[in-house]
Amino acid sequence: MSVPLTLLGLLEREPSHGYDLKRDYDAYFGRDKPVPYGQVYATLGRLARDGMAIAGPAEPGDGPERKRYTITEDGVTEVNTWLETPSAPEPHLQTVLFAKVVLSLMLDRPADRYLDRQRGAHLQRMRELTELKQHGNMIDTLLADHGLYHLEADLRWIDHTAARLSALAREVKR
Repeated sequence: MSVPLTLLGLLEREPSHGYDLKRDYDAYFGRDKPVPYGQVYATLGRLARDGMAIAGPAEPGDGPERKRYTITEDGVTEVNTWLETPSAPEPHLQTVLFAKVVLSLMLDRPADRYLDRQRGAHLQRMRELTELKQHGNMIDTLLADHGLYHLEADLRWIDHTAARLSALAREVKR
């Protein structure tokens, strides 16, 4: 899971304080593993340093003064590139897939196009693993089978998610 790019995507949705970004990140992407406050603020500092976001002036609030961060054009380009690029097809990719789909929908981007590209990347990797099985030894075959089973599960998830994009879009745009 790319915390920096996910936070940047949430910033594209609307300028936010670190506290709000953590809340939204945890609600959508960190249910099993919430992002620590320190990681959010360190990431925002790096994003600002790298020109992906701009920190506004300190604002008074109920607690310590907070800064509202806004994404820059470079940040928008970075998020767009990340969302449009298929992730390396590998086991345990589900969290990255999920984050990209949800952020695409939040940002009114074509999540179906991303899922199609990801499906293509998975099918290509499955062809490679099938070739390995046909010409490899027993260890290669078993490792290829392991990868294939995980990729098959991802493909089923991609198909189920594609069929539910409208409902998911309604839920994440509340």
